Amino acid sequence: MPSAEPLHDQEPLPIREAGTRAIFAALAVGAAAGILANVTVADSPTLDWTLRNVTDPLGRIWLRSLVMVVVPLVLASLSVGIVGLGDIKRLGRMGGYTMTFFLGATAVSTTLGLVLVNLLHPGAALARETRDRLMATYAGDARSMTTAAGGAKLGMNLLVEIVPANPLGAMAEGNMLSVIFFAVVLGAALLSLPAPRRAPLVGVLEALNDAMIVVIAFVMRLAPLGVFFLLFGVMARFGLDVLRSLALYVVVVVTGLAAHALVVLPAMAKVFAGVRPLAFLRRSRVVWATAFSTSSSSATLPTTLRVLERDFAIPREVSGFVAPLGATMNMNGTALFEGVTALFLAQVFGVELNLSAQVGVVLLATISAIGVAGVPGGSIPLLMVLLSTFGVPPAGIAIILGIDRLLDMCRSSVNVVGDLAAAAFVARRVSGWRDRA
Repeated sequence: MPSAEPLHDQEPLPIREAGTRAIFAALAVGAAAGILANVTVADSPTLDWTLRNVTDPLGRIWLRSLVMVVVPLVLASLSVGIVGLGDIKRLGRMGGYTMTFFLGATAVSTTLGLVLVNLLHPGAALARETRDRLMATYAGDARSMTTAAGGAKLGMNLLVEIVPANPLGAMAEGNMLSVIFFAVVLGAALLSLPAPRRAPLVGVLEALNDAMIVVIAFVMRLAPLGVFFLLFGVMARFGLDVLRSLALYVVVVVTGLAAHALVVLPAMAKVFAGVRPLAFLRRSRVVWATAFSTSSSSATLPTTLRVLERDFAIPREVSGFVAPLGATMNMNGTALFEGVTALFLAQVFGVELNLSAQVGVVLLATISAIGVAGVPGGSIPLLMVLLSTFGVPPAGIAIILGIDRLLDMCRSSVNVVGDLAAAAFVARRVSGWRDRA
């Protein structure tokens, strides 16, 4: 079968070790500058003008530059990856292993979060006055999310929405689950055709995939600037008062996320894929930094694919299948956040959740995380559905909205690290891949 020679195999892409250091430096400088601005000139008209007209627009331009390649990249990489399997039976095996890892890792992360909540009881430590003040401050934001929460889909409704009535419309709307479904169907159809019949379209898809990778390389050259602008804006608006008010809740969420990303996922990569934990974490740095700054698994997908193929040497047919699915369906950090927040708010409002109810939280958080949009704040509507299911007032989400962007950055980082571990696991099981380190 003729195919286009991948451009990124001919010459190395940008962002080597120096680029990684530059991204982390931008993270630190942007966060420090934003916190300093918040502490010293939080109410300054000059700061407000700078955020609205300089840093926010420039940060969003960089973020949108990453997001713009996601749909064509998912369509091309997933379809070509399936064709590269060479056998339609391998598609079923790969899908089975992928979903097994996704669901298992997500259930573990949610359980970990609930254990921490039950040990530390962060909701019981929140004073009633603080609760009332936070709800009054962010009540408007919570009301604006009610419509989105009402439209959130779970169960069979989610399955129905996955199948696109119009694939081009799904691409235009950025409906990633529908795009993924169409790409899988297209790849399976191409794989079923004789090689001469599928060769022209496969060549186009491979060329599209390679072109998107080159675009990503160009955009990632500007990553330190984009990261700085995004972090500065978040921290300048963040407000340390809100952080202090919810300190124990933040500690529980961040501790759970850190434990899952730094201990559980590297251990799973070692046990199930033979990747040494320190090597796994070292290669994950650029992916983690990109996800942290963008708060988006979807925006990080191009970087995830590049790291899997370049640093992990995962076969393209595996990385091209697992990573796009993971950016939409493998939400370890999001599920942990949803579980912790549900129990935290239940404690705040005095809603007793027994063991069976908490098991239900684990199951629903694991399932609902699959339907979360891989964009900033995408988990909030489904979290409100989860709260109402267990008798917790959905309007209580206002309590945590003031710090949600910071927590969104943290949970997005865990989500994408989980995608790397999943790809290594699937590659080991399906193609006999072994880590080169």
